[in-house]
Amino acid sequence: MAPKEIAPTASTEHADHDTAQRKPTIIQGGMGVAVSDWRLARSVALTGQMGVVSGTAMDTVLARRLQNGDLDGKMRHALAEFPYPKMAQKIIDRYYIEGGKSADAPYKATPVVSQAPKQDQLELVVAANFVEVFLAKEDHDGLVGVNFLEKIQTPTLASLFGAMLAGVDYVLMGAGIPRHIPGVLDRLAEGEKVEYPLYVLDAPADEPVVTTFDPMEFGEGDIPWINRPKFLAIVSSATLASMLAKKSNGRVDGFIVEGASAGGHNAPPRGKMKLNEQGEPIYGKRDAVDLDAIAAIGLPFWLAGSYGTPEAVQQALTTGASGVQVGTAFAFSNESGLLPEIKRDVIERCRNGSIEVHTDPLASPTGFPFKVLQKRGTVSEESVYQQRRRVCDLGFLRQAYRKEDGSTGWRCPGEPVQSFVAKGGEESACEGRKCICNGLVANIGLGQTRRDGTTEPAIVTCGDDVQSILQFLATPEATEYSAPQVVRHLLSAVSPRETSQSPAMVAV
Repeated sequence: MAPKEIAPTASTEHADHDTAQRKPTIIQGGMGVAVSDWRLARSVALTGQMGVVSGTAMDTVLARRLQNGDLDGKMRHALAEFPYPKMAQKIIDRYYIEGGKSADAPYKATPVVSQAPKQDQLELVVAANFVEVFLAKEDHDGLVGVNFLEKIQTPTLASLFGAMLAGVDYVLMGAGIPRHIPGVLDRLAEGEKVEYPLYVLDAPADEPVVTTFDPMEFGEGDIPWINRPKFLAIVSSATLASMLAKKSNGRVDGFIVEGASAGGHNAPPRGKMKLNEQGEPIYGKRDAVDLDAIAAIGLPFWLAGSYGTPEAVQQALTTGASGVQVGTAFAFSNESGLLPEIKRDVIERCRNGSIEVHTDPLASPTGFPFKVLQKRGTVSEESVYQQRRRVCDLGFLRQAYRKEDGSTGWRCPGEPVQSFVAKGGEESACEGRKCICNGLVANIGLGQTRRDGTTEPAIVTCGDDVQSILQFLATPEATEYSAPQVVRHLLSAVSPRETSQSPAMVAV
């Protein structure tokens, strides 16, 4: 049965994909859960650089925004543009609460996406990613990307389809080896069924476990025309970049080369893990990226991790990079999704020199080191961590494992210890693990309220260079700054001819 084309959305019909041929100098990092939300991505895209939305946990974010009353109407506005109106209306009927839920009421749960998700789950994931990208791209032709983690696998196919429906220009992906994504993008652009292999502990290599997504089945034969976005792999070594360029199942369009000082998840050090006196992983010469080898691959690349100064941007360009990816500077700007009180506190602590970032080798259930900003009232405090009741109800970072009967089970070292052990996990693996999922959602004011009246505490991540955000303040007394200010300052040492943009596009 051939696909029946339906009308493109307002976003995709304006998305001339000559747009994606432009290479930005500044890529705004796709951070956390809706820290890099549509407002931030849009504001950066409007400067002529690339705004990026985080694609992590968007189903939960959309559902909770609707339950908070969608007071500015943006979620329902975007859902009105979703190519499948009946699906959009079902989501509104299920989650929207006029005026918003009461402050002490818990959010309605969103089902954890499984290996074989049900139609309702797929609809929420597809629509949520569409909404975020649509709003970021609406009424302009700037570049907008979406960032995913390879470690979060089961929602990936539906998430990609939703972002592509909204005309996303770039897909960025790290925290793993995303060599199957380029081919998925190729086939989704043709409306074809796709599959994605899941990493399952103890599963035989000759018995792969996959999750699938069929656009035809999802839309009951109705498929709008969509473009294939460019794909940038986030890597920490030239070896990985070379392998992805040669062995991915489709075209890799470039790389973001991320160092260990970047916020969020970091690649672990090569060799045996060694810790310093503060309990942080020690990175050495083996972890330094060979930029000459990266350049020799012949694809565009951007440098990330403490590149948030004009001098660093200029330095990156002299190495042959197309530019830089910057996260922390944008995370604390006015337009980011972080709670305003978190931004104010971080700026003030940067000003008085009391800010501290710890690279925690245990915090993340993924096993990757994770940057944690030390902040009172968050799970970076041992007392807050100990008082929080362990629960794994969002499940984005769960690990698949092979059960004795050959089926696939799911566990997380951040869940109750007894449950993890009952599923075959080692008790020692739970030590120090924090619920990154609930913590990151709490960062943006959408933390779950528990039956005992407590609200999930936040966990804030940022790069080692967080102190450098003071450079973006207009005056020494200023308490805030905007994303366009960040772009303008970062490009202040770069002449228009040194970038791939025209003078008009770099003007802010």
